[in-house]
Amino acid sequence: MSLRALIPQPILPVIVIDDARQAVPLAEAFLAGGLRQLEVTFRTAAAADAIRAIRTALPEMLIGAGTLLTPDQARAAIDAGAQYGLAPGLDEAIVKLFANAGVPYMPGVMTPTEIGRAAQLGCRSLKFFPAENAGGAPALKSMLAPFKAYNLEICPTGGISLQNMRTYLSIPEVITVGGSWLATQKMIAASDWALITRTTQEALAAAAA
Repeated sequence: MSLRALIPQPILPVIVIDDARQAVPLAEAFLAGGLRQLEVTFRTAAAADAIRAIRTALPEMLIGAGTLLTPDQARAAIDAGAQYGLAPGLDEAIVKLFANAGVPYMPGVMTPTEIGRAAQLGCRSLKFFPAENAGGAPALKSMLAPFKAYNLEICPTGGISLQNMRTYLSIPEVITVGGSWLATQKMIAASDWALITRTTQEALAAAAA
């Protein structure tokens, strides 16, 4: 299943949230900046409740669950209402779990072997992670060249910033880039929603330039 409808914009905020009560105002800050897609990572115990709160209060927000390392986390994400899932690696049990639930899933890959295996498992939408440490946009472009027939959709994540995101977005297979700079844990902890809105506006303007 294509993720373009669920991740239609060029930037996907990658969020680590410690307090689920901040989830809705955080999502509102992104919406105010013109961004209606968001990845809540399962790096904290608040992730599922944060997803559930956003889905209830702001149905226009397209929300995914990230950093899914175990089947239990995957099930919790789906139960919370995540519209898609992402992971830093390729776990076949999680691929099957999402397929059985009918929810789009983007496993993580870093090598041609992993790209090929993911495609064999039916995954056409993939997360390239850790993007910068794995060679950046030039490495990604080279690796994708033999796989044109698969019509892959790629979300690079890891070291993406305002300064380098356009090099990734210039690759035809890249549908969006994941980044944490739009709303860092420090910004969220401080409830600095105005700063997050400005950062979002700046990023979207740069992506469109």
